[in-house]
Amino acid sequence: MNDGSGEGRTDRMRDLVEKLAAAWALIGGLVLLAIVLVTTANAGAFTLDRLARAFGTTVSGLPGYEDFVRLAISAAALMLLPYCQHRRGHVAVDLFAKWLPPRIRQGLDSAIALAMAALAAFLAFWMTLGLLETRADGALSRVLGWPEWPFYLPGIASLLLWAAVAALQAFERDEHGRA
Repeated sequence: MNDGSGEGRTDRMRDLVEKLAAAWALIGGLVLLAIVLVTTANAGAFTLDRLARAFGTTVSGLPGYEDFVRLAISAAALMLLPYCQHRRGHVAVDLFAKWLPPRIRQGLDSAIALAMAALAAFLAFWMTLGLLETRADGALSRVLGWPEWPFYLPGIASLLLWAAVAALQAFERDEHGRA
């Protein structure tokens, strides 16, 4: 029952952030799928080129393929991290921690989640500075001539969402209501 308390708001916030992380990862997956499709088309063009040479003609690969893949993968890779954090899917070395009492383990988990939130926020800050510099420089991709700065936006959003997921995990309560 939601009594309007802070705990109810926290639950709603956590649910919203978890749904955002899942949706964001699905979008990242679609970007990865686009990369696979473009890569397949490019590889197919190279195969057709080999066949076409037997008939005295050529088939070119996709112009700007490398530009697209470089820019798209820079966004897609980071888009998966918030969901991975939500699922606690990051690599953790807890060989010594399994012998600790549950309360200490939970405190250690909270400290690690808080450190992860701080790291993600730190990276978002520096990526924002990179975006501003890239935009000011007017950097364009080599072949397609696309401005590069917009491709920083999904990365920054990913890092901020990752920080939010980790911060919420840092303050989760166990089944006995302890932080």
